[in-house]
Amino acid sequence: MKVLVFGAGGQLGKAFHALLSARKDLDVKYVGRAECDLTDRLAMTQVLEQSQAQLIINAAAYTAVDQAEADAESAYAVNALAPELMAQYAAKHKATFLHYSTDYVFDGSKSGFYLEDDVCNPLGVYGKSKRAGEVAIQKVFESSPAGQYAILRTSWVYGDGGNFIRTILRLAKEREELKVINDQYGVPTSAAWLACISLELVLDAHSQIKTFPSGIYHAVPAGETTWYGLATQVLHSAIEAGMVLKLKPEAVIPIPAIEYPLPAPRPQNSRMATNKLRSILTHQNTDIANSYNDMTTGNPFPDWKKMVQKYVKSLCAK
Repeated sequence: MKVLVFGAGGQLGKAFHALLSARKDLDVKYVGRAECDLTDRLAMTQVLEQSQAQLIINAAAYTAVDQAEADAESAYAVNALAPELMAQYAAKHKATFLHYSTDYVFDGSKSGFYLEDDVCNPLGVYGKSKRAGEVAIQKVFESSPAGQYAILRTSWVYGDGGNFIRTILRLAKEREELKVINDQYGVPTSAAWLACISLELVLDAHSQIKTFPSGIYHAVPAGETTWYGLATQVLHSAIEAGMVLKLKPEAVIPIPAIEYPLPAPRPQNSRMATNKLRSILTHQNTDIANSYNDMTTGNPFPDWKKMVQKYVKSLCAK
């Protein structure tokens, strides 16, 4: 089976490469910026048509949240128009389309965990462009009975590339004190885990496409935290792994977001319920627990802390 992966150079794209390379029964083509400019519709159309892909994975995105405020055209081109074109190909060729969205489609005013059908109200250009991409994909498939799609919303992704965790570790070697926001809530998500759970949804053990209900799904691990909580967990994990740091966990100072102004607004609450995705995976005979915040050992939706600890340990080993 032929698979096409956009965003090959990003954290999620690299995670897919690591997973899919082990499946010798798949013919996978990886596309990065060097191979295709996602703002060039003609180039994209050529890549899609030449691929003859039965599974398209869009791990690409314009993720420069603050820069998007001054470069809306590029953000919409990559986050909305490009996914729409991919969806059109998938619908036309009866293919499966995997696309990734974000917690930034919400304004963060809800007190609990967001559900997939909660009202979206993105605050900045980045969130608005990602929401536009969601809507465009839905409209394409609504007008075509062929193909299937999954839009997976996730948050606070980390993997092989620049991310918050790596930044904290770098600063922890340079500073003895650090201020970190403590009133924005969300769930750190491992790119490796996200890629794995995505393939669990769309491919069976023989690398054949599974049938699933098209729609939006939330895909994050169990639990919740703040940026401050994540930072202190990273430091504890690094110290346990033997890394020498100037910054101690107790020297991290929690501050409100208002004290750290940025060009683009962020949602205060990015927590998302994953019951819908769990239900589908359970229906596919996968051993998945029923509650989205379940933290039992062996649960395919593990507590975020365990994955962060493992990730930090791997960074320390390097």
